[in-house]
Amino acid sequence: MNDERLTQLVRDAFHFAVDADAESVATILGEIGTSGDPFDMYKACCGFAEIGRAALTKLYGDRAPDRSRGDMFYIEELQGSLTDDPPKAFAARFLIAYCNDDKDTAPALFRAALEAGGVQYVDSVCALVADVAGIARLALDQGQSQ
Repeated sequence: MNDERLTQLVRDAFHFAVDADAESVATILGEIGTSGDPFDMYKACCGFAEIGRAALTKLYGDRAPDRSRGDMFYIEELQGSLTDDPPKAFAARFLIAYCNDDKDTAPALFRAALEAGGVQYVDSVCALVADVAGIARLALDQGQSQ
């Protein structure tokens, strides 16, 4: 799959996710999964995470981590909240690793999800898209209320 097509699919899936149109998101993710290869899905996950980073930065404003100073995003995990749900754990950890430019952890997390296979892999990618859409909705709501 060429990068131009993949970029358009990621944008479309994101917009459908923000609109809570799960069926359209699933169709697009299915196209990426069947027309592309695992690296295309990894690039799509990076695209979603980039959107997530922009939304987090907008949401936190001046309080957002300044990566040029070495600041980092982090997760405050409520007991058992991520360990009990591997797809949710993938989504949160992948997003944070990507936001922190962690070039080792993000691909390792994706590889682990891919190797888990089947439903867990699909659910992991879907959880990432859903989390990014949720963060974007919060950032949009915040922008509209100011």
